[in-house]
Amino acid sequence: MASLADIVARPRRKGHATPDVVQKIALAVAALLIFAALFAPLIAPFEPLQQSLLSRLRPPIGFDRYSPWHFAGTDELGRDVLSRALFGLRLTLTLAFAGAVIGLLIGGTLGLIAGLVSGWVEDTIMALVDMQIAIPFTLVALLVLSLLGSNITVLVLVLGIAGWEQYARIVRAEVRRLSALPFIEAAWTAGAGPVYVATRHVLPNLVSPLVVQFTLALSNIVILESTLSFLGLGVQPPQPSLGSMVGLGRDYMPTAPWIVLTPAALIVLLTFSVQITGDWLRDRADVRLRER
Repeated sequence: MASLADIVARPRRKGHATPDVVQKIALAVAALLIFAALFAPLIAPFEPLQQSLLSRLRPPIGFDRYSPWHFAGTDELGRDVLSRALFGLRLTLTLAFAGAVIGLLIGGTLGLIAGLVSGWVEDTIMALVDMQIAIPFTLVALLVLSLLGSNITVLVLVLGIAGWEQYARIVRAEVRRLSALPFIEAAWTAGAGPVYVATRHVLPNLVSPLVVQFTLALSNIVILESTLSFLGLGVQPPQPSLGSMVGLGRDYMPTAPWIVLTPAALIVLLTFSVQITGDWLRDRADVRLRER
């Protein structure tokens, strides 16, 4: 069977969805989700923590005449599922963005050092990169959160070190490639120091690959945060996140599946749209793919 990448890469035919159509849909979905997360306090019809035991486990609008304003139904405590999903999307995106920024700063800095300074410094950094790749990070995250607790600060730090090795490898490879170019060699010959070369010549040329990697890492961190919250080691109740909503609602799947379907659908849409957007950015940044 053909993969999603093969389908997207097929030649365009009249009457069929083209790669541009898929990318535009993904961009529109990503923009809509970000808009919903930013303006969740204005869009949500109810407070996310507001309970009403008389309205517990009400189905979505159209299936129950007693819950006309609960568009996605209510959960086991009578809280509006749509409102909690919007605020959960807001928190999940915030955590993912903060984690991606931390990973960018750590990995980008170490990759830049490894690319400019050879010897034992580079060997040590790349050994740390290999260790990070070799060990399943989900197990490491579970261990750290079990020992240090599941507060937001620890969770953000754990998410931040989830993918720093990818940034380090990309930056190191790009720095090595750029170092062989004539203008970098001319700067070294003129007596420029490592800090000057890094800030004036190397970093401006790293923006494109780092933006692409940041976008791709964002979706991976969303999945990791959702997994940790689903297992009970991420965002703690009653604060809603998409993963914790799925985890709390799994016991009610046979009788009230809407508790899980709404946050699960948001996770799928968010990761899919961000991944497609990252692929589009990669194609735009790669000169060879753009010319092809």
